[in-house]
Amino acid sequence: MWADALLIIAAYLVGSIPVVYLLGRVRGFDLSREEDMHISLWRKVGRREGFIGISWDVAKGGVAVVIVQRGLDHGWGTAVGVGLAMVVARLWPVFLKFRGEKANTTSLGVELALGYQAWAFVLVPIITGAVVRTAPRLLNSSQSASERLKFGGPPSLSLPLGMITGFALFPVGCWYYELDGLVVTAGAVIFGLLVFKRVATGLRADLRTASDRKRILLNRALFDRSRT
Repeated sequence: MWADALLIIAAYLVGSIPVVYLLGRVRGFDLSREEDMHISLWRKVGRREGFIGISWDVAKGGVAVVIVQRGLDHGWGTAVGVGLAMVVARLWPVFLKFRGEKANTTSLGVELALGYQAWAFVLVPIITGAVVRTAPRLLNSSQSASERLKFGGPPSLSLPLGMITGFALFPVGCWYYELDGLVVTAGAVIFGLLVFKRVATGLRADLRTASDRKRILLNRALFDRSRT
């Protein structure tokens, strides 16, 4: 029992290491106040650093789950605990004074490790949203290849919608494939955490001037922004 608890605490601490932030600091950029550190790292620091940052955040959760569940031969309870600790660490990292981001990347890695059989349920909506968002920018012949790879332009609605749809469908896929009940529960908890983070971040300031609070809450949950 104590070993399981220590593994979960260690997962939270490792998950809290702000690699994306540190990559920016090494290059002289403070990304702590950016709306999205991954995008800012990619655009302002460099594509190599951006790729490293994204890869780390996806891999760390999945690798931790695989090590605990298969390498150390712990049960699903510990594996789920470690995975959720990694997600919570991305949302509220101790080393950034609990000011984290939306944890989409880390959640994806954790879910694919916990229930790889349900990969299509989570990946198809996310990939569809990414393609709808990115393809027009990549095909814009009026810009150079370097400019297109910065993925600039107005905020996208398709990607955040695709992401939240994929995370909502993951526990359904786990249930469909009759995976362990703890994995199904973990998927539902991750979905709830991500929706909560979307809705709660900066909500108080928006509600002070809101004329339609229900629409703001819905937009935040679906599109990760107050107004569309």
